This record gives sequence, structure tokens and C-alpha cells, in this order.
Amino acid sequence: MSRRCLPLLVVLFFWVCAPMRASAVLTIEITGGVAAGMPVAVVPFEWRGQGAPPVDLRNVIAADLHRSGRFDVLPVEDFLSRPSDDREVRYKDWRLIKAEALVVGRMKALGGNRFEVRFQLFDVFREKQLAGYRWEVEGTRLRKIAHQASDHIVKALTGKGPAFDSRIAYVTVERAASQGPTYRLMVADSDGFSPREILLSSDPILSPAWSPNGRYLAYVSFEDGWSKVLVQEIDSGNRVKMSEYLGINSAPAWSPDGRQLALSLSHEGNSEIYVMDIKSRRLQRLTHHSAIDTEPAWAPNGQSLIFTSDRSGRPQIYRIPTAGGKAVRLTFEGRENSRASISPDGKNLLMVTSNGNGHQIGVFSISNKRLRTLTSGPLDESPTFAPNGSMALYATKRGGRELLEVVSADGRARQVLRFQQGAVHSPAWSPVNR
Repeated sequence: MSRRCLPLLVVLFFWVCAPMRASAVLTIEITGGVAAGMPVAVVPFEWRGQGAPPVDLRNVIAADLHRSGRFDVLPVEDFLSRPSDDREVRYKDWRLIKAEALVVGRMKALGGNRFEVRFQLFDVFREKQLAGYRWEVEGTRLRKIAHQASDHIVKALTGKGPAFDSRIAYVTVERAASQGPTYRLMVADSDGFSPREILLSSDPILSPAWSPNGRYLAYVSFEDGWSKVLVQEIDSGNRVKMSEYLGINSAPAWSPDGRQLALSLSHEGNSEIYVMDIKSRRLQRLTHHSAIDTEPAWAPNGQSLIFTSDRSGRPQIYRIPTAGGKAVRLTFEGRENSRASISPDGKNLLMVTSNGNGHQIGVFSISNKRLRTLTSGPLDESPTFAPNGSMALYATKRGGRELLEVVSADGRARQVLRFQQGAVHSPAWSPVNR
């Protein structure tokens, strides 16, 4: 292992071994408002059943729409009426409160823990229905249906593809007074609800990465005291060891076709970028430099990789063809830029950026070379794009606590996913659920 890699490993072990606590209880806090989003009224869904509804579908949809940064969700107390279908809609009621779009619906208990859900979306000024869907589902799928409704709304009003009917992965660490830390690899809905433990370990877990089909997670584990990259099937729990070379094995990233993994490895003396064929385990080395090259990410077309390198003296983002060739520096604005990923349309990079005043999340336009900061820091890290590129999920520290935040791609809306009495890090946003 080269001498240059030692500071990186020291920082890595210090970070993953820091005392933290975790819990499955989640609250969502809206910490940033929308300045000029489309005004949308989401009416509480009519409930036809005994007692209280098992899920407040309206609140799930409203939170999704706010998180996208595209909408100003109007307060329920301003509503002049509460329709549940098209026959009850009086468009003038909604024009008076300046709503441009209206969402209504109803949920009916069918027995046997099954429910019927209906929702409709209307253009208030054109007095026209834009979307309408009906589902019959088990109670465990009600939040999923709400996220699907949100995706239909965003598609109809903005043309953007789906994002909310997806999942996130993240790592929690719990430290008990009488024993060492416990690490958990978790998977949850895109808003942090319905968490599920995928892996429990007494050793650090880092850098989860979703396969394109959403069935597998690649991640770094420090089992047995050294780093290795594993791939785990989420449903079965079956694991396969992909990389356990001498030195650093880190930063796995799936190719768009799911056939390759990009990795940062140091078994040849220095931290370099490699591509591994998953079936044959054959390695292709892409970078050859005395600097630290790490954190690869694929372009959507699979023809190039971006990565972090300090070959200019400080960490910056570079691009290299996957067929091999010369690495080209992309970022010049900002003292340091790292941990980049590419938006699904290939137009923007999401990254950690710093000008010496902590670390924030920024978006870099590949075409005009401009970097725009989305967050205020000072300890923001591990950003990951939503499946449609409209939002970013990242880890941060607030008041001494580790948590996750979601920010819209324009920076206008922000929500905190706060696990009670706990902490999370290393988030990764999945492709849309299939």
C-alpha cells in the first residue's frame, strides 16, 4: 500500500468508528419552503371504514410533493370544500385560494386487510381531469400506493418521471455502553418509512450502492478487520464476495446494464479506478497516476466514469472513458469537490463541495461548467440523486446528531428524515421500484 493511501484510511476508520446511535422511529421535518412552486391543493382522502384510516394518504402525498421542490402545497385550513371525487368538485372554491391543481380521493375498507384507493388530479383553471387511478391493495401497500399517486401527479404536471415509489439504503450504528458498535445496513421507502434491516454486523459497513434492477446492494464491509466489497441480494440475503484484494477495496458503483462494478482498489500500490466484470471477475484498470483516485460513478450511457482525484493538489472531479484513455478534469470552481454522481439525464453532477468553510452539497452543470450550492453545511456528505434527478438525499450533522436530509435539485425545498435518538449515514437512492 502506498504512503499516500494512509491518510485516507485513517480518516475512513475514524469516521466509521465514531460513536452513534440508531432507531427505527422516524419523523419528517420541513426545514425549507418553496418560493415559487405551483400551488396545489391535496384534499384529505375520504375514509370509508371503522375507526381511523391505517395511513393518512393525503399527508404522504403532500410531503412527497413538497420534497420535489416543484409545488407549494396549500394548507388544509384554507380549503372551502373537501370533495372526494369529480362530482363534488366546485372549481371556483379552488380558484379563490389560488390553487392551480387539485388532488382528491377516497379509501374504502374491503375487509381482510384489503382496501380500495381512488385518486383524481384536476387542472383547476381548465376544469379538466389530468389523471385518475384506482387500486385494490393489502394494508401494507397503502404507503406505496400514495407514493405512486405522487409520481402520477408529478408526471402529469411537470413531465418528470417517477421518483417516490422507490427505496433508499443507509447505514446506522448503535453503541451500547457494555459492548462495541453495532452496524446495520437498512432499506426503507423513499421517505424513510417502513425500514428493513438487510445486514447486522459488528464491523463497519460503508458505501451501499443499488443495482439497476433494485434487487441487489453492493457495499464495503470491514469483516475480519480489512475492507472487502460484497454484493447482497436484498430479498434472500444471499451474499457474494466480489473484491478482497490487499489494501483498499472501496466505492463500488454499478454499471447501467448491471454487468460491471467500478471500484477503487490499491492492490497494485496506489488507489486507482478499476472496472470488474461481475460474471467473470475480470478486472480492467482505468487510471494510472500517483494521486489517490477514488469514488467512481457511471455516466448513464455507460461510456465513461467520473471519479475523485487529488492529482491537481486537492480533490476534484475527473472523467475517463470506460474503454480506457486520458482522464479529463471537469471541476475547477470550488476549493475541493468530491463524491460525485451523474444525473439520470447526464447533464449534471451532484457532489460534495467546499471552499474552506465546511462541506456542502452542490450541483455542477456539465454544459456550462457552473457549480451551484444547494445546502448550507457545514458537514454535508454522501449525496445521491433521486431516480428522476429532481431531488438529492444526503447525510448531514445537525446539533451533534447524524441524520439524512432531502433537498430539491433547485435547492428551494428541504426535508429532514430524523431517526429518533439515532443517527444514519451513507445513503443511496434506488432506481424506481419494479
